[in-house]
Amino acid sequence: MRALTPWRFIIPSGLLVLTALAIWLGPVWLAVVLGALTALALWDFVQRRHTLRRNFPLISRVRWLMEDLRPFAQAYVVEDDLDGRPFNHQERSLIYARAKGELDKHPMGTELDVYSDEYEWLSHSIVPNDRAPDTWRTTIGGPDTRKPYNSALLNISAMSFGSLSARAIEALNLGAAMGDFAHNTGEGSISKYHLAHGGDLIWEIGSGFFGCRTDDGGFDAGRFASNATRDVVKMIEIKLSQGAKPGHGGVLPGEKVTAEIARARGVPEGKTVTSPAAFSTFATPIELLEWLARLRELSDGKPVGLKLCVGKPHEVFALAKAMLETGITPDFITVDGAEGGTGAAPLELSNRVGMPLREGQIYVRNALVGTGLKDRVHLAASGKIYSGAQMAAAYALGADWCNAARPFMFALGCVQSMQCHTDHCPTGVATQQAWRQKGLVVEDKGPRVARFQQQTLKSLREIVVAMGLSSPWEIEPRDLRERLNGARSDAMNAIYTFAEPNQLLEDPDSLAFAHHWHGARADTFKRMS
Repeated sequence: MRALTPWRFIIPSGLLVLTALAIWLGPVWLAVVLGALTALALWDFVQRRHTLRRNFPLISRVRWLMEDLRPFAQAYVVEDDLDGRPFNHQERSLIYARAKGELDKHPMGTELDVYSDEYEWLSHSIVPNDRAPDTWRTTIGGPDTRKPYNSALLNISAMSFGSLSARAIEALNLGAAMGDFAHNTGEGSISKYHLAHGGDLIWEIGSGFFGCRTDDGGFDAGRFASNATRDVVKMIEIKLSQGAKPGHGGVLPGEKVTAEIARARGVPEGKTVTSPAAFSTFATPIELLEWLARLRELSDGKPVGLKLCVGKPHEVFALAKAMLETGITPDFITVDGAEGGTGAAPLELSNRVGMPLREGQIYVRNALVGTGLKDRVHLAASGKIYSGAQMAAAYALGADWCNAARPFMFALGCVQSMQCHTDHCPTGVATQQAWRQKGLVVEDKGPRVARFQQQTLKSLREIVVAMGLSSPWEIEPRDLRERLNGARSDAMNAIYTFAEPNQLLEDPDSLAFAHHWHGARADTFKRMS
C-alpha cells in the first residue's frame, strides 16, 4: 500500500495554494496573513534544529504555545483550591486578600481532610487570653553587640536586586518602611533601590562578597565597613547556604551585569562574575566564628548572624562546640528550609538536596538549647511561611521570629507564572526588562507589602489568644500536633526529640541525636566518627 504524503509537504503546499488564491481573489489582508503563515511554514520546513517543526511545519508551534500557557491554564482552569505548587490557590488568595485589605475569611469550614497527614493543628484553650499584647517585637543582639536591633516578628527574606526588578526592590523597601519591619537585601548587596525609602535593611553577605569584594573576588574589609556602618543597615547575615539550592555557587553572565547591578555588587560592568560554593574566609567552625566576630567589629557592633539550610547535622553541633570553645556566638541563626524559594536553581538541588525547615529548625534549636546558648543566639525560621498559623508552628519549634520571601512577592502582584528564571515575568517582579517593570507601581505595591505583614501578624495574635497565651514564645512543641495516620496523632515533642537546657553538656547519650554530637569537633566540619 502506498504511503501517505508526509505532513511536512502537505502543510507548506496547502498554504502556498491558499496564498495564491487569496492574491488572485482577494481580499488583500487575507493574502498578507496567509503569506506570513506560508513563510513561517517554509522556514520550519528547511530549518534543522527542531524535529517537530521540520516534520509538522507551523502546526507544531502550538506545542510551544501550550507550554507557555501551561502555568496559567493550570492555575486558572485545572487546579482546585488545594492544588498547585509551590503555593496553592487557597494560599495565594489569602496573601492577595491581606495585601489588598480585602476580606480574608473562608466559608463552610476547612477543605482539608482532617484525618489525613495534610492536617496538623495548634491546641487552643478553653480560656482564650484576649488581654495578650496587640503586637510584639524582639531585640536581637548578644553580649558582644553594641547596637542591638529591635526586630518585627515577620520580615522580608533575602531577595537580591538582579533576581528581582528595581521596582520590586523599591516597593518592598517602601513597605518595610511603612510597616516598621526589616528588608533583607539578598546576596546581591545594597542597591539604590534598597535605600530609596529608608526601610531597615539586613545586609546579606554571600560567598561572592558582593558589596565588599576585592577585584579578584576576595573579601574587602574596607568596603564592608563602608556599607555595614550605614545607618539604614541594622544587621548583617552571612549566607552559608539557602534551602532551594544548598551548597551551590553561581555564575552571573556578563550580559546580565548591567551598570546598576555592577554598581550595587561592586563588580565590573559586562563581565561574568562567579560566586563559589564555599567561602574563602574560613574553613573550620572556629574560623567562621572568628570571621563573624571581625564583621561585628567592622560594622561598629551591629548584630551579625548566620543563614543556613541544614545538611549534615554534625556540622550544626560543630558550630555549637566552636561557640563554647571560643566564647564567640552569632547574634542570630536563620534556618532556611528546602521548601524555600529561589529565582533559579538546578532542579536536582531543589528537589533532592537540603533539609526541610521543620527538621532543620529542630536540630539548630537542640544545638543551642542543649548547650545553654539559646539565650545568646536568636533563631529565625524561613521557608514557605505565609500565614499566622505557620508562624505559630515555627514558634512551637523554637523560633524567635520569621522571614518570608515569595508571599511578599505575591503582595507585589506575582501570579506564580514560573517565569522567574527567564526574565519574562509578566508582573514586573522578577525581570530586568524595563517595559515589564512599568506595570509595577511602587506607590501602590508598597502599602500592599506593609498591609500583608500587618494582617499576618494580626492572625498570629488571634492564634496566640485562642491558645490562652500571652506571647508566641510561650508556644511549645506539645502545643503542635500532627497526624501519624488516619487513626492516630501526637504532639511534636512525642514525635521529635527536644533537648532540655544544657542536656548536651550534661547527658548527651540520653538524646537520640547523640551520635551527631559525638561526631562533631570545633576545629573541623568533617565528621569524626
